[in-house]
Amino acid sequence: MFVRKGSHSVFSVHLHFVFVTKYRRKVITAPILERLHEVLANVCIKTKCRLIEFSGESDHIHLLVDFHPDNNLSALVGSLKSASSRIIQKEFTEHLATFYKKPVLWSSSYYVASTGGAPIEKVKQYIKSQEVPTK
Repeated sequence: MFVRKGSHSVFSVHLHFVFVTKYRRKVITAPILERLHEVLANVCIKTKCRLIEFSGESDHIHLLVDFHPDNNLSALVGSLKSASSRIIQKEFTEHLATFYKKPVLWSSSYYVASTGGAPIEKVKQYIKSQEVPTK
């Protein structure tokens, strides 16, 4: 487990995100996927996060992000989706126009789950096993 340090914290927060294309249209091609990887990695760097793993299919992408606690989760998602959508729309206008009438890329929804570290049952067991003060 990789642990990072802030000025007043030590943390290891890994999040798995899934972003789905609008109407689940199969618009993502190999060049778009490659460009998405670059754009999303840059957004992560600017927000003190790290893109650990990235891949996708023609209608969705997966990101594994080492999350920095200075961020607001929904603000990070907004930054990732808006920056990637704006750049992909600009660079692949003709391709996207065959799928969408308006300038869109992502569905408004997303999936996120915390991941890594010990299984939840082990953490619960550890918390329960603490020596509670009796006095």
